[in-house]
Amino acid sequence: MELQTNYTRDDYSVIVEHGALRRLDLSVYDKAIVIIDDTVLKLHGERLQLLCSQAHIYPVAAGETLKSLSMYDQVINQIIDNGVTRQSVVIAVGGGSVGDFAGFIAATLLRGVDFIQVPTTILAHDSAIGGKVGINACGGKNLIGAFKRPKAVLYDLDFLYTLPYSEKLSGFGEIIKHAMLEGEEALLALHSDFPDRNSLKSLERIEMWLIRGMRQKLNVVQADEYEAGLRKTLNLGHTLGHAVEFHHHIPHGQAVMHGLIYATILSGRQPDFLLSWFDALELPNIKLSPFDDYHQLMIKDKKNSLEYIQFILLKEHVAVEAVSEERLRAAFQILGGYYES
Repeated sequence: MELQTNYTRDDYSVIVEHGALRRLDLSVYDKAIVIIDDTVLKLHGERLQLLCSQAHIYPVAAGETLKSLSMYDQVINQIIDNGVTRQSVVIAVGGGSVGDFAGFIAATLLRGVDFIQVPTTILAHDSAIGGKVGINACGGKNLIGAFKRPKAVLYDLDFLYTLPYSEKLSGFGEIIKHAMLEGEEALLALHSDFPDRNSLKSLERIEMWLIRGMRQKLNVVQADEYEAGLRKTLNLGHTLGHAVEFHHHIPHGQAVMHGLIYATILSGRQPDFLLSWFDALELPNIKLSPFDDYHQLMIKDKKNSLEYIQFILLKEHVAVEAVSEERLRAAFQILGGYYES
């Protein structure tokens, strides 16, 4: 399956298929710089052999600790020391953290070089498109960043089958988010296909939902690339989710799942369906800390004002709403009641 953007300039293709990596063409570049998850390199060395033979390889340990100023300084200086021109290309091979990190290097190296995404996780079906790249700072996610469109996204589905279940579940959190944005019918259909751990572990029928989510995101970011309005809705579950991710050090998509429960409560809806489903998927429990621990992290979210925190809420239509601390505390108390029961 090939999806195509429709910008006035700098369009790119999103290839979603088994063996998509074979479509990579580096003939127009004088040097390829591959920033790759070291675990992916170990597991898929044979599949990556051709790419590695044509490129300078920079293995990194994936995860949010990668997205730091110190790692940025270390890797970008290695790249510069090894020689780079504006005809070079940076290729990200890995999950969302590798894509964010490598994309920020591409955006800032020599004031910008070309960038290709090769996502290897379910989670990265979301982060690999849309052009947001960045690193973390001061306890906040992606506080230093840029908008950098890739030249191409090659989503090779063969990478997904070596993922541990925790990573499959994390990626599935973003798929659930897309279904919730689409509406109740989509959410129920997704639940029907993946009602429990065993169904998700097999990844049967996952390709359809990946493409569906990517198509939805492309439509949104083409209408609002720089997040002036509509694109903010893609952050459903992420405001508390980012705080949970940082505070509990859990995978991004799993934190988003907790954020989706909270957003449901904040929207005035009952979360029982999600709670039951997430239990069947074996989402690990977390012991909630006091509200203020999360509130201090949510304040740092880039979308917020000094007085209110912006939340994506599930009204008759998905809405971006400034929510007072009082409302947030009340919803958090309800969330705590569910988590303690």
